[in-house]
Amino acid sequence: MTTTLRLEKITPGNFDAAIGVRVRPDQERLVAPVVKSLAEAYVHPDTAWPRLILDGDRAVGFLMAFFDADFADDGKGEDIRSGLWRLNIAAGEQGRGYGRFAVHAVAAEIRRRGGTRLTATWHPGDDGPERFYLGLGFRLTGETSGDETVGELELAPGT
Repeated sequence: MTTTLRLEKITPGNFDAAIGVRVRPDQERLVAPVVKSLAEAYVHPDTAWPRLILDGDRAVGFLMAFFDADFADDGKGEDIRSGLWRLNIAAGEQGRGYGRFAVHAVAAEIRRRGGTRLTATWHPGDDGPERFYLGLGFRLTGETSGDETVGELELAPGT
């Protein structure tokens, strides 16, 4: 990993690079393709925050965060959360710190918006990303969202 990592808003100029981000074939059942995420961002413009992860000019991943979303999705608005909705690191780019960078970038944006916790969901199982998230300090909440495990990361100022 280099020091030229950055997030970029999805634009007509980088759309093809974004939808070209593909995880390993054995991970395809664990995370939706970028094109589905972009469709979801289109129908949830008030909460979705899709970003291309770049190392220099090279697309290495994609993330989509959510901010101030009704997590229970029950219309009551009593469980408002922000967090990581989707994380896709390109197959040939995994294990280089790009996922860690993505989580830290979302955490920084949540803090900037006044939040103190980052929620993420993932598919459970030995072949899923649970070890990655727990290694970053996420704790299991005991909740599920659909068929996914819910984890939270408490955000201390400046972390």
